[in-house]
Amino acid sequence: MMSRPDEMDDLMAQHRQGHALPRGFYTSDAIFDYDIATVWNRNWIWVGHESQIPEPGDYFLFDYGHESLIIVRDREGEVRAHLNVCRHRGSRVCTEDSGRARVFVCPYHAWTYELSGELRAGREMGPDFDPSKWGLLPAQVIVFQGLILVCPSSDAPPLDTALAQLAPLTAPFGLEDLKVVHTASYPVPANWKLALENYLECYHCAPAHQEYSRSHTLKSPQQMEALLPDMCERAVAAGLPDQTLDLTGEAAIAHGAEVFYRRYPLFDGYKTGSKTGAPLAPLLGNLTGFDGGATDIVMGILNYLLIYSDHVVGYRFVPRGVQETDIQVVWMVRKDAQEGQDFQIEDLTWLWHVTSQDDERIIRHNQSGVNSHFFQPGPLAEMEWAINDFYECYKTMTNSTA
Repeated sequence: MMSRPDEMDDLMAQHRQGHALPRGFYTSDAIFDYDIATVWNRNWIWVGHESQIPEPGDYFLFDYGHESLIIVRDREGEVRAHLNVCRHRGSRVCTEDSGRARVFVCPYHAWTYELSGELRAGREMGPDFDPSKWGLLPAQVIVFQGLILVCPSSDAPPLDTALAQLAPLTAPFGLEDLKVVHTASYPVPANWKLALENYLECYHCAPAHQEYSRSHTLKSPQQMEALLPDMCERAVAAGLPDQTLDLTGEAAIAHGAEVFYRRYPLFDGYKTGSKTGAPLAPLLGNLTGFDGGATDIVMGILNYLLIYSDHVVGYRFVPRGVQETDIQVVWMVRKDAQEGQDFQIEDLTWLWHVTSQDDERIIRHNQSGVNSHFFQPGPLAEMEWAINDFYECYKTMTNSTA
């Protein structure tokens, strides 16, 4: 059991509703460790797509903080996740980021595990040793339309009902028929919460993201509202659900700690998130045309997807240290699309590459300022409503013993 740090109570007491969090939330080693134990270890994490492990024995690792997960397809074809910690003396079992294995063999003392996690053999452990009690620790898995979500804790928060609400809205995109075509990591010397908070608001978009702001209306709620009715008509004609949204941030389904769905218009002339507005890849799923929109999806507190009509961009803000975070960006297209023929990687990744470079810069400067002993948390703008939601979820999750 990990005890709640004493300073957590002091910091919570200091926090004023509608304001940024106090400095210690972004600078304390104890708070960081507690974040990993209570937020990351106890929540659903989007780790990848089924297409990354098509055959039995295919696996990849997902690491955060001091933790490591093995995501593998077992011999029966089921997607499983295991803690990458040998049950003998704690060595990492898998040391390669991805690959194909018949079994998992610890490189330290050769304890051997089945793909399902059961211990096949522990060398020279004596007649009283019971291998059935020493398999790899399992993590829980949900596969939602091809997306793999993992929770390391045995008491994962319920997500099935919320995903059932989300399913008909995302079904036309054919998420199960995607493939990952590019992944990039943008390391930033900042706490993971600052990186995530930056993603949750577009108050900074106009001054900080020139390329993004040419095409995406989130920078201006008034312009977004004006363009929304026409986009909704095009969306229905293209095969998307008729979805009426309230631009204050409420969607027609549950949001916050569960799921959030919002489709919003791009500016006129932009069919997708490209430099020129022209299509980048074949239409997703069973769509029949471009509606000039983009969909924001949140699943849990840690997982963010942006769905255009022709490709999907996934975002994660992976903690490495108290002020070390990897902004991970994942690009996905239809599984039958051919690079060089149906899409060009450089064109596909251009927008969110330059935008992530901007984000690295502004988040780095943000952390530098927060590190100052003179930092005082300021009031949040109306366009930063989602940060308030995040704070409420964060407070609830960390108000316990890990």
